[in-house]
Order: sequence, then C-alpha cells, then structure tokens
Amino acid sequence: MFNKQNQGETFNQFETVIGPSVKVKGDFNGQGNIIVEGVVEGSLKTIGSLEVGKTAKITADLEAKEAKIGGHITGNLKVKGFLEITATAKIFGDIETAGLSIERGAIFNGKCVMAAATEEIKK
Repeated sequence: MFNKQNQGETFNQFETVIGPSVKVKGDFNGQGNIIVEGVVEGSLKTIGSLEVGKTAKITADLEAKEAKIGGHITGNLKVKGFLEITATAKIFGDIETAGLSIERGAIFNGKCVMAAATEEIKK
C-alpha cells in the first residue's frame, strides 16, 4: 500500500485529506482511506487505511485497517492489520496491532499489544 513506486497512485486512492492548514475537532468517522497532514483533536476511525504525515499533530484515539504514522500523536492506536511507524513519528499512547514496523529515530512511549499474537496465546 505504501510502496515508493506507487506513491502517486496511493495519494489518488485516499478519499479524505486533512491538509496542513486544517484543524478537525470532534469525532471523525470514515469508510475509506484517510491522509492527515493537519491537526485532529477527538477521535478518528476508518475501516480503510490511514496515513499520518510528518507535519500532523493528533490528540485523538485512532482506529484503522492499516496505518503509516509519521507525525505527532497523543492517544491510542488500534490497527487491525499492519502499522508502520516512520523515523519522524512521535507516539505517546498505547498500540494494538497485528503487525508492526518501527524505524530508527521514531519515539514511542506506551505499551504495545500484538493482537494476532494474543489470539495465538489464548488457543
């Protein structure tokens, strides 16, 4: 989904873009893919993919199918699939995900639960 080769195509696949000059307060629920470059306060949920740019500042709980995080987040993340945390990311909150990648330089302060691993332990 976030391949360098398909970056131009990926942008066209997103139905909602919260640009750098946009501030959203409240609960934001979407059905498709979302890019956040601005400010979000409240909660943000989508059944699609979420990309948080390096200029984004989010104070919210986030839920998505897949996510790529590059900005500043204060809140919990729940990602059903794969979560990619880039070097510019600063996350202060708990993470629940099935798969995780964290680049060197990223800041993560919280706890992480791997949902798929938890299901295996319960069996």
